Amino acid sequence: MTFILCRIRYLGFGGAFFLCWFVLHAQPEHLPSPLSLNAASVDSMMQVGEELYYNVSYGGFNIGQLHFIISSKVVSNQGSYFVVHGFIDSYRGVPFVNVHTVYEDHITDRMYSKWFFSRTKKGNRWSMASYEFDYPAHRLVIEHGIWKGASPLHHDTVGIDTFYQDGLSLLYVARALMVPGAHYHIPSYVSEKSGYTTIDILPQPEHESIDAIEYPVDLIHFKGEAGFIGVFGFQGEFEGWFSNDAAHVPVIAQLKVLIGSVRVELMKWKRPGWLPPKYSEGKEQ
Repeated sequence: MTFILCRIRYLGFGGAFFLCWFVLHAQPEHLPSPLSLNAASVDSMMQVGEELYYNVSYGGFNIGQLHFIISSKVVSNQGSYFVVHGFIDSYRGVPFVNVHTVYEDHITDRMYSKWFFSRTKKGNRWSMASYEFDYPAHRLVIEHGIWKGASPLHHDTVGIDTFYQDGLSLLYVARALMVPGAHYHIPSYVSEKSGYTTIDILPQPEHESIDAIEYPVDLIHFKGEAGFIGVFGFQGEFEGWFSNDAAHVPVIAQLKVLIGSVRVELMKWKRPGWLPPKYSEGKEQ
């Protein structure tokens, strides 16, 4: 059993879909060491050029789409990081749903957030938020404002005592930490409020069929509960299914949002050399 502590300063809709976790032991005077991961495994999972597209449906009606991209890997004297992007859009003409959000994230090769930026459409304008994680100085610099505005409308600096995840990096760290049988209890900070999230990864592989794939897919299944209210009213119980292979591609999720329970399902992908693993009856884990 693994005990995970992770504070989330910002959680987007896509991040709510794909909650993830970091092995941390908080110490007030010194930052803990980040999670020890096999570099080859991370590079295998974090494949530059990968694009994942998801359909979001409610009661059988399609209401929106998620799109995630690993666009590049930057190597410098200060360390290397992956540049990832996320796009969340409701479909035109869907009543009661109007969501348009864009993310950019810099995730280190040790799988914690280095810099995060989001912009969300509100009426005819786009609001923005940026998070700069200055780990050596034990601080997080937060800015809010209008996208392409003259200057931020709000600037804040808060102390930090550990390595953090944000709304988009959660997706990728989850894939790195998908360990069957593990349990996670996560103090979370979402929309200026603290709460807890519990995650339980089921020990046995499962299979599901989706429209985009002609055969049943071999999957890892997890369940959890969010003790907070996130973007678009995400709260309460949720569950998800990732591919049961080295890539751990998210395939399905069920979430509770403002309008009720929604299903998020992989609809297409661009990942050279990857095919969803086919489920075989009696296959060993």
